[in-house]
Amino acid sequence: MKYLQFQKIKRVIDRFDNTSILVVGDIMLDEFIWGSVSRISPEAPVPVVHASRESFMPGGASNVAHNIKALGGEVYLAGVIGRDQIGKALVGDLERRGVNTSGVFCDDTRPTTLKTRVIAHNQQVVRIDKEVSTDVDNSIVRKILEFTERIIDDIDAIIIEDYGKGVVVSKLIQNLIYMARSNKKAITVDPKENHFSFYKRATAITPNHHEAAMAAGLRNANGVDVEKVGKKLLGQLKCEALLVTLGENGMCVFEKGGRVTRIPTVAQDVYDVSGAGDTVISAYTMAIAAGARHIEAAHIANCAAGIVVGKVGIAVAERGELLKKIKREIMKKRK
Repeated sequence: MKYLQFQKIKRVIDRFDNTSILVVGDIMLDEFIWGSVSRISPEAPVPVVHASRESFMPGGASNVAHNIKALGGEVYLAGVIGRDQIGKALVGDLERRGVNTSGVFCDDTRPTTLKTRVIAHNQQVVRIDKEVSTDVDNSIVRKILEFTERIIDDIDAIIIEDYGKGVVVSKLIQNLIYMARSNKKAITVDPKENHFSFYKRATAITPNHHEAAMAAGLRNANGVDVEKVGKKLLGQLKCEALLVTLGENGMCVFEKGGRVTRIPTVAQDVYDVSGAGDTVISAYTMAIAAGARHIEAAHIANCAAGIVVGKVGIAVAERGELLKKIKREIMKKRK
């Protein structure tokens, strides 16, 4: 961070207004039930939560789209929902936020994915998932690819958000990568560890260190050698860059050509890491689309993630607070 110039980074972020991103992947709704705990259940050794309110937020690929809008970009979303009230409500909420949902298709064979988190005293007590994660039908894949082809000239980059819920199948991602490369568009992937073979020749991927180690087959009892993992994956996948998130230890960026850069975390208080990966790939891809180098984009994404982990629940970083965070971190390094 100390080698970055604030005005240069600000010019990149100012260009977020002119970026247009397509997000393809697993669409979810996150439900939060908020309450308090004062006793343990007599029926089982579990807390009794007295619910006081509930709230809903876009999750998965729809949270990535939400992040892009919060940072000032235009965004298209493609994926599937069930033909149910949850899906209808989610699409309505996204459209009110300014997300283009023309690429969201109904699948009668599955419900809209719903993740319910019970929160008491700012701590998650339990999570309940309602989902079907089998691969989507070829007809859905065809619709998403046809939609992408229609808008490819209007976008600057594609994000693949893979939560392993059935949308990101091999045929889909191979065609999206081919389409992106043919049209000189960046394509980035927030991966699932058992799908890494799908992502070859993407512009960049953003796994956490657990996903990266499993994909590289280098996890062992002595821990993870991040640099060994990163170099192996970058060579296998032939991407321009690999950004490995390291939790409280920040990030490590591997670039084609051999450059490896470690970036320490800028998070001051960590309340909730839910959705942090969504924020990372959103900010990173927007920065690449706005002309940043990979290392500059990683620093921007690191600061955005540092903001959202300081908030409870699925959260986003607004562009104004991102600029303030980056300026503060650059000034701190100069002292």
